[in-house]
Amino acid sequence: MASIGYFLSCEQYGPKELVAQARAAERAGFERLWISDHFHPWNDEQGQSPFVWSVIGALSEAVSLPVTTAVTCPTVRIHPAVIAQAAATAAVQLDGRFILGVGSGELLNEHVLGDAWPSVGERLAMLEEAVDVIRLLHEGEQISHHGTYYEVQEARIYTLPDQPVPIYVSGFGPQATELAGRIGDGYCTVMPDGDLVRTFRESGGGDKPVQAGMKVCWEPDREAAIDRAHRLWGNDALPGQLAQTLPRPQDFADAMTLVQREQVAETIVCGDDPDDHLERVRQYLDAGVDEVYVQQVGGDHEGFFRGWSEKVLPQLR
Repeated sequence: MASIGYFLSCEQYGPKELVAQARAAERAGFERLWISDHFHPWNDEQGQSPFVWSVIGALSEAVSLPVTTAVTCPTVRIHPAVIAQAAATAAVQLDGRFILGVGSGELLNEHVLGDAWPSVGERLAMLEEAVDVIRLLHEGEQISHHGTYYEVQEARIYTLPDQPVPIYVSGFGPQATELAGRIGDGYCTVMPDGDLVRTFRESGGGDKPVQAGMKVCWEPDREAAIDRAHRLWGNDALPGQLAQTLPRPQDFADAMTLVQREQVAETIVCGDDPDDHLERVRQYLDAGVDEVYVQQVGGDHEGFFRGWSEKVLPQLR
């Protein structure tokens, strides 16, 4: 049976609210947590961007659920050696219930120190080397690494979990998904795309876990829910590589003016009809996803957690 988790959005909610949502998710019967890692929100309407590692520390004391970052970019803004230390500490705090989800990142978050933004192929090569560095450091020995993109000199991580931190790799196209299959302990995506899941499995992923996130806007008034989803998350409907190449929240807000509200209604489940929510989850399950993480972008969190606890999650068990 697939596992259903809750997706904590660091772009939309502050740290205390994220911890409160995590507690509510555990009470409602969600089995695990995803948490996004952003320096900026996608647009100013979302309005938040707490430091994910601080929030994870708080989560470790607030809930007993496993946590995955969805996803951390360990290549530009933060050196992979620092991510290795952060991930190791998170795994210790969570008693081993931590997975490091990684990806090649977006210019939105990675340009803030003035670094150049590489091509897709180079970003994936950087990601592969970064994962190698993290895994080396998680072995617990002093290492030096002289690679194409990263230099590590006489570094050792002392605070380590009993087992190495699993590293799942995200992919939204064939090239990144093939890399995930080759180097990842699992795969992260946000689409119910059976072809990509097959690419992951045939590229070396085999029967390793596949995680995927989906958004819902649970509100009693469906039209109001569509309006809210369109205002906050219209960026989800932007085509091509815009999500990877636009640098500022304002640029996303400008691009979102081209997105019709009907497009958002097709990508985000809006309203409080449990059957609509069930149908979308089943699209992910039919695509071969093992763990589905649900992100509530609506304002009615009490209704969302009650509705999912009573009417949605029981249908998925």
